[in-house]
Amino acid sequence: MKVLTQKELPNSQVFFEIRVEGEEFQKGLDAAYRKNAPKLSVHGFRKGKAPKNLVLKTYGVGILFDDAIGETYPAAYEQAITEAGVEPVDFPEISVLEINEEGYTFTATLTQKPAVKLGAYRGLSAYKPPVDVTDEEVEQEIEALRYRNSRLVDVEPRPVQKDDIVIIDYVGKLDGVPFDGGTAAAQQLVIGSGQFIPGFEDQIIGHTPGETFDIDVTFPEDYPADELAGKAVVFTISLHAIKKNEMPELDDEFAKDVSDSYNTVDDLRAGMKTAVQEYKVSQAERVFEDGLLSQIVENMEVEVPQVMIDRQIDGMVEDFGQRLQQQGINLETYLAMTKTEMADFRKNFAEPAENNVKTSLALEAIVKDADIDITEEEFNAELDKIAEQVKIESSKLVDMIDKAALGREIAVSKALKLVKDSATVLDKEPEKKPAKKTAKKAAKKAEEGEAEQAEAAPKKTARKKKADAPEEAEKEAEKKPARKSTKKASAEE
Repeated sequence: MKVLTQKELPNSQVFFEIRVEGEEFQKGLDAAYRKNAPKLSVHGFRKGKAPKNLVLKTYGVGILFDDAIGETYPAAYEQAITEAGVEPVDFPEISVLEINEEGYTFTATLTQKPAVKLGAYRGLSAYKPPVDVTDEEVEQEIEALRYRNSRLVDVEPRPVQKDDIVIIDYVGKLDGVPFDGGTAAAQQLVIGSGQFIPGFEDQIIGHTPGETFDIDVTFPEDYPADELAGKAVVFTISLHAIKKNEMPELDDEFAKDVSDSYNTVDDLRAGMKTAVQEYKVSQAERVFEDGLLSQIVENMEVEVPQVMIDRQIDGMVEDFGQRLQQQGINLETYLAMTKTEMADFRKNFAEPAENNVKTSLALEAIVKDADIDITEEEFNAELDKIAEQVKIESSKLVDMIDKAALGREIAVSKALKLVKDSATVLDKEPEKKPAKKTAKKAAKKAEEGEAEQAEAAPKKTARKKKADAPEEAEKEAEKKPARKSTKKASAEE
């Protein structure tokens, strides 16, 4: 492999012109021949049995070129970028210029991690909220624990009231004909939850178990199913039972049932207080970290390639989709229900994705600037921690992980610790600064026709946050009960 040309291009791109020839190319041709020989026939010989020279004389060596390139260019490309110290952030664009029996020349255009010019990252200051745990917060956690351990019990027959849990069958009809998704059996519904379309739950109030009755409702104009949007329909309801959640008594037996660590209610309260304390400490630490990182990101200079933001958005959208799956619907269904195009949905993640990318770049730059390295002991300690979490022996886990990636993660954690250790904790939240006009960004946006003027406000960043869904999307997703199928959702809001 020979690098004939290497040059920097705008937007963090790098161009390589690479030559593969000699023994390296011959090995590729040999591998290509072994792959294709069983498929090539020569008169007088069975497939794969003709001598190599006769096969190549019959078909020409050119028949092997495509596979020979496929066998050799990945290693040549990797060697070229490794020797050049280039760190790509996406797959390269490969183009073969010319090829013959001696070898071939190809070009590779790739996007690399951008150069980062750090501002101050030591001696910063940021607000950290105080951590106070009240008795009320502890009791709220205990009540939530009791609710999670509650069971449904029957209520003596009486008219349905708001907040009752009812068990119903229903059949929906449009112009007297049942419609898709409008039928369900033994459906559990909390009256007043707003889970079903407006008017549905209210009309069940006052009825008694054992009754079968009709209710008239009209689907909202913006209902996702166009054939039902704005239409008046009739639901026939069979009311089977009224139930309620019966929570366990708060006594020592309950404390023992919750955890082997508790013997009494006092033990439970102490445990809940510790849990709330740890959570609030963690949240306060995150606020402190975010305050420091946002300053570092705001003060650094970097041009982030769009592909890095796109890849971050990919991960955030995938994470959002997985959380939807846990609630019983997939992303495609969710987008159809909310009448949202994927391109528009992805835009919701653009700003947090850019902030996350910039934060990662800043921490990696600090690793280099502060000459942070990791020791074998630090690596093994982190490996042991992961092994304990996933219940695998460290000796087995070490062969299953990306050691370089784990090493980078440890180094970045040390960079963050360096920033925090040198920082001052503020006990009062600083006043927010007004947005700053960034002439450079404004000019760029004007050139792209996106805006006549742009203002760049300091952006809140977060260290390796889980993909945060847009607020509205998150609320909408949580609104859909996990037990519902797509079709059963037809009576839902």
